[in-house]
Amino acid sequence: MKRNALASTVAALAVLAGPAFADYPERPITLIVPWSAGGGTDAVGRMVAEGLSGELGTPVNVVNRTGAGGIVGHTAMIEADADGYTIGLATAEITTYAAIGTSEISADDMTAIGLVNFDASAFNVRADSEWGDAKEALADIAANPGEYKASGFPVGAAYHLAFASFLNQNGVDPTNIVVVPSQGAAPGFQELVAGGVAIVPSSLPEAASMRDAGLVKTLAVLSAERLDAYPDVPTAAEAVGTASVGGTWRGVVGPKGLDQEITVTLEEALSKVYQSEEFQEFMANRGFGVSWLGVEDFAAFMTEATANNADVIGKLGLSQ
Repeated sequence: MKRNALASTVAALAVLAGPAFADYPERPITLIVPWSAGGGTDAVGRMVAEGLSGELGTPVNVVNRTGAGGIVGHTAMIEADADGYTIGLATAEITTYAAIGTSEISADDMTAIGLVNFDASAFNVRADSEWGDAKEALADIAANPGEYKASGFPVGAAYHLAFASFLNQNGVDPTNIVVVPSQGAAPGFQELVAGGVAIVPSSLPEAASMRDAGLVKTLAVLSAERLDAYPDVPTAAEAVGTASVGGTWRGVVGPKGLDQEITVTLEEALSKVYQSEEFQEFMANRGFGVSWLGVEDFAAFMTEATANNADVIGKLGLSQ
């Protein structure tokens, strides 16, 4: 009996010592959103959480960790236990903090799971602008430093860096443009139509009402392909001959060191959520762009974005 008891104990210990992820997930999962409840990132996060709950068979609860321009929430994602029970919806800002000097955290501190959203920046000008196309605009901006102003974003925000990178990639000093900061595209477009600025970089859905009213025209969109909803707008590559992709994005990540099997489980579940009719309709109705990248491609995407942003942040003189 002692030998049987000992054997049972050894077997039990072997089970306990086995992989913790064997039956993952066994309890609720927390999805950290680094921006306030009610905003666009929060809306996407809650849709992702709802879909993951169905795919994984366990509750996925959204927790908003706000503050310091997203640093608080992104730090919480990074510092979580790498057990798959705390993940996060990272945003484009994670690729800027280190270069700007506001925080040492970066995408290298995360495990990429999947990109679900990309809102490409568009090059918007007044409908009566003298620029007939993006090539003319670039040549004029290059030849006249400080003459033209841009608005529709806070300094160092995603659309600012995307447009600055577009200029940089085409041999134009990004500091040639004078920035008039604003809290979002709406006040920027008001300033554009009033004649106070010449350029507003924004997503195309944000420009839609002004475009429909005949007050704004779009010279290019910084995406790899034309957007289905705006087939008349050329890509940067088509407009000026140099490919340029930039804007804002959202994707699911975990802490660095997340087990590969857990990562694959989450990636597969997230892919199904992304492909679902419910998610696609939600994103379309809210004006969000959809774009899927799996684990490896998403990791490479963040690495490239970090390098590009560091380059342009330095040229803009925003590094601390």
